[in-house]
Amino acid sequence: MKEKQIDEMIDVLREELIQRRSPGYMWRGKLSSSAISTSVSVFALYMIDREKYASYIQHGAEWLKRSMHDDGSWGDSLESPSNLTATLLTYASLYAVGEAPEKAKEYLNEKFGGSTDQHIIKGVLTYYGTDLTFSAPILVMCALAGVITSWDKIPQLPFELSVFPQRLFRFFQLPVVSYAIPALIAVGILRYRKGKKNLFSPLRESFIPKSLKVLEKLQPDNGGFLEAAPLTAFVAMCMTGAGYREHIATQRAAGFLTNTVREDGAWPIDTDLASWVTALSVRALGDDITDKERLAKTIKLNAFTFEHPFTGAKEGGWAWTDLPGAVPDADDTSGALVALHILQDGVYCPEVGKGIEWLLALQNSDGGMPTFCKGWGKLPFDRSSPDISAHSLLAFELWLEVLPVDLQQRCKKSIRRMLNWMRSIQAADGSWTPLWFGDQNANDERSPVYGTAMTVEYLSTSGEPVAQEMIGKGLQYILSTQNEDGGWGGAKDVASKVTLTSRALSALASFPDSNADVMERAFDFLYRRYQEGELFRAEPIGLYFSRLWYSEELYNITFALNAIKKYRKFNVQN
Repeated sequence: MKEKQIDEMIDVLREELIQRRSPGYMWRGKLSSSAISTSVSVFALYMIDREKYASYIQHGAEWLKRSMHDDGSWGDSLESPSNLTATLLTYASLYAVGEAPEKAKEYLNEKFGGSTDQHIIKGVLTYYGTDLTFSAPILVMCALAGVITSWDKIPQLPFELSVFPQRLFRFFQLPVVSYAIPALIAVGILRYRKGKKNLFSPLRESFIPKSLKVLEKLQPDNGGFLEAAPLTAFVAMCMTGAGYREHIATQRAAGFLTNTVREDGAWPIDTDLASWVTALSVRALGDDITDKERLAKTIKLNAFTFEHPFTGAKEGGWAWTDLPGAVPDADDTSGALVALHILQDGVYCPEVGKGIEWLLALQNSDGGMPTFCKGWGKLPFDRSSPDISAHSLLAFELWLEVLPVDLQQRCKKSIRRMLNWMRSIQAADGSWTPLWFGDQNANDERSPVYGTAMTVEYLSTSGEPVAQEMIGKGLQYILSTQNEDGGWGGAKDVASKVTLTSRALSALASFPDSNADVMERAFDFLYRRYQEGELFRAEPIGLYFSRLWYSEELYNITFALNAIKKYRKFNVQN
């Protein structure tokens, strides 16, 4: 009976995934609509030209009002619980266009402990701490919208530093993360314009034209910084507020926003994660892909063949999408390399060598792998990450035997450094905490279940003794956090989710001596969700830049298919 249930789910998931493949030979997926993206996009277009973009502003405002929770608040996605950031930005946007709900004002007043400038500024800065990547743009938008009236307490960003070579950024201890240089420039210039002048003002003024040239260089042809509506909109509103409404960067940003709005008036947090979900789909489907050569060619064509202007990264890496605003990163480069190993049956090609070289050049001095830039390491999303490191290690392990001798030796050295770093940060309970995923239902919003499951699964190909030691501890953590219903949440005693249960099951089923009873209960949880029609229900476990939550429709499908296929293989072997 169990075998029939397993095969039934595999058939359904496989067919669903195949049907969702885009005509361009990749998977595009669909990210959840976002209150944050929508609110800042509406306000940016309002700032730039409220008459020209009136229909976008109106439809966006209507979507925001429809998606408001009963208590006057918003979450990042429609499935997300209320949070301060989404509510404040949405309220500011609606306040500017004259449609602010009184309930939202009451909600914010309660959360901030008051409605004065001091209450709002202190509340936002306390929430985000020393990382000004998102807090400074939030406060600037509130000031532009009229929600707060004082500019003096809004942090100033050193836009002048953007003109220096990128290789020096790691030494400046910038208050924003590596991907936020456009915001550093636009927010910094606006804040300078609104601030009090002093003896250094002429010097700062002289840097503005140079900084704007850097901004132009960083902006892709389609106008979308990082393919992200929030970052693009923040830049656009600040440029307009600083007197650069007609600047090419502002106008390109407006074009990106109008080109990426959805029919219902909302914007997603990012255009798409096409390369990432394609890599996930390849792993999930495996030999069920009939046109492997064609898909492999598409993936290879998406590798960067030039030094990227945004991060200074050399050629050879992959980004999360094939669209112009994307930036190469370690997780997606590893994902592409793993996908190519599946699609090409392990046959080496030049793109693989360049991808391996790209990852080797990115490795931090601590031995771990960051996301975008080597050596920044001070703020979230620039630090080394255990699951990203393990993903890179998996890519190295898979290709190791067919690499040129010199590259092979460098990979072996890199693997040892990664393993030692991963061992040094493994928690006492055996867990690792991921960088780009979390659980909104957890008290601290972290998801060590996801981080541990991914890391353990990626390490499953390694025969290194240190890897085996870590795997054992990681598996014990996963076993100890299973809920009574058979599923897993992001941490112990957090509500079970399809995505996280699938990740945990995939990790356990990667090892022949795993606990069969635990896995059976996990499968039963997924099968119940399937029978109840809840298998594809959106779950916001994605943690985007600066703690922004999203769901992706292909996560449930790819995660579950990968897990259940592994579970079936485990059953056959045992």
